[in-house]
Amino acid sequence: EAEERLPAAPEDHWKVLFDQFDPGNTGYISTGKFRSLLESHSSKLDPHKREVLLALADSHADGQIGYQDFVSLMSNKRSNSFRQAILQGNRRLSSKALLEEKGLSLSQRLIRHVAYETLPREIDRKWYYDSYTCCPPPWFMITVTLLEVAFFLYNGVSLGQFVLQVTHPRYLKNSLVYHPQLRAQVWRYLTYIFMHAGIEHLGLNVVLQLLVGVPLEMVHGATRIGLVYVAGVVAGSLAVSVADMTAPVVGSSGGVYALVSAHLANIVMNWSGMKCQFKLLRMAVALICMSMEFGRAVWLRFHPSAYPPCPHPSFVAHLGGVAVGITLGVVVLRNYEQRLQDQSLWWIFVAMYTVFVLFAVFWNIFAYTLLDLKLPPPP
Repeated sequence: EAEERLPAAPEDHWKVLFDQFDPGNTGYISTGKFRSLLESHSSKLDPHKREVLLALADSHADGQIGYQDFVSLMSNKRSNSFRQAILQGNRRLSSKALLEEKGLSLSQRLIRHVAYETLPREIDRKWYYDSYTCCPPPWFMITVTLLEVAFFLYNGVSLGQFVLQVTHPRYLKNSLVYHPQLRAQVWRYLTYIFMHAGIEHLGLNVVLQLLVGVPLEMVHGATRIGLVYVAGVVAGSLAVSVADMTAPVVGSSGGVYALVSAHLANIVMNWSGMKCQFKLLRMAVALICMSMEFGRAVWLRFHPSAYPPCPHPSFVAHLGGVAVGITLGVVVLRNYEQRLQDQSLWWIFVAMYTVFVLFAVFWNIFAYTLLDLKLPPPP
């Protein structure tokens, strides 16, 4: 009877099954009983998931598995205690690596490719491969990208210019651009991502968002990747308001550089575990593209302005995005399906980010007046 319920059993059914192996109601079952349960229902479980569960059974030194671990695992959730058991115990998987499996459909090969692009541990890759359902799809990065393209096309038509739009005299009049004279309009610290300097600026950002952001969102979800992206965007505009006080800001480079920097840092920190193809070459290409885009931004910032005395947009937002990526971003990418609130580094970096935001807010309120800074006139 328990075997018939196993494939689609919700949490309350898992409790009934657990109680069958825990007649004394102790809250624990022996690893031997757990192995027997898995072996008796092996045909009803995803093969990779069964391997992970068996690895858990082998790694419990005390010979017992608690009820919460049991329910979390069988409900396709991964607790911190499970993670520690896998990391500290015997993690040898009995079957061949996921990369060696044959006869996969196109969608299965895509999911496997994403797993090897983003996850450094085989056990995580197999878990993701069996768990991913494409519901919901990676909507956040796709939606942001489509909005950026739509706003760019609209501005291009209205200004009659697509290359180096930022040099058009009416460019800064758009209500989405961050401008130092209008910094009290708080939405501009975020909405500037929908304005780009030109098609050359938009093109690279869109490519990086889709090639890096979409796979990361498929693995880590829209909430986490959206958090890193938005944190990079806000840090970028605030960094400009502190370090390049007279300059406006446009483009999504703060968010893009946060995601790409986090991904590259994660690859470097887990170099031996990352099995993506040509990783050294691809890292070099990514760094070259980022350097070219940053160089373009620096050149444009100091190029004679089309609307003096206001300079062209700042490049400092890129640096703000990188800072977020190698702090908050790395913690997110290193903790696949783990509770971020249980990670001490997460709270350290959140505190650092909060202090920076508060400092930048007070700086924007008081520093401009105290320094008697002469700002360019409103657009």
